[in-house]
Amino acid sequence: MLTELVTEEADVHPVDHSPLTAAMQVLDTNRPQVAEIARLSWSAPGDHQARAEAAQWARFASWLYDTFVRNRPALRRLGAQRYSRRMREETGASPFRMEVSQQGRTPHAECRSVSQQPAPPDIARRLMIEPLTVVVCRENRYYADGEPVQNGTTYIPIGVAGTDSHVTTKALGRASLYSRFEELGYDVARVREQVSTRLPTPDESASLKIPPGVPVLEILHTSYDDLGRPFEVTRFTIRADLTVLDYELTVDD
Repeated sequence: MLTELVTEEADVHPVDHSPLTAAMQVLDTNRPQVAEIARLSWSAPGDHQARAEAAQWARFASWLYDTFVRNRPALRRLGAQRYSRRMREETGASPFRMEVSQQGRTPHAECRSVSQQPAPPDIARRLMIEPLTVVVCRENRYYADGEPVQNGTTYIPIGVAGTDSHVTTKALGRASLYSRFEELGYDVARVREQVSTRLPTPDESASLKIPPGVPVLEILHTSYDDLGRPFEVTRFTIRADLTVLDYELTVDD
């Protein structure tokens, strides 16, 4: 049965999907059959055929994980290079899209919401504003090859965002948020990133499809202009099992 389902699915979907996306579609498309097999294996212990089918699907799922996750190189997150104006102008892409594409993966980002809300205390300190000052909050989710790998929440002072619809609505337009900042007169001259690890919250586990026991990297990123003024802070929550930090730093004398 499993072989038949995989063969039929391969005929339906063209090969322009990433391997992981195509493989996962096999499981997703045949979810009713998989659920029924699992139900029968539990409700009818004596049904050897149902138990054999369930075991076959379990082996297939294990093979998918080993092939496309365990044995796949981790996604490298670059340091200062990812915010380079030269790279942004050459690629016309956001930092995430640029670094994911360079690694032969397919990037995708979606803006989940844009709102105005009081800045949390740690964000207010980074932005050098009074606690609970209202800021623009952009919530994004980032994917590589169709797989969610990180969430990012960006906090922007009202004085920086102004009334620019590209910043204050989901319609960011072409290029990246940093290109919009440049148009508003805020060039990235320096970044500060605080990296920590922790276990994910239930919402983070669900949104990023994190297996049990896997931690997340939390990166609190701050952008400064050439006058040393912070103009945005982003809290990234990243799957630690799919990502490696690759920082190259200049050593001062």
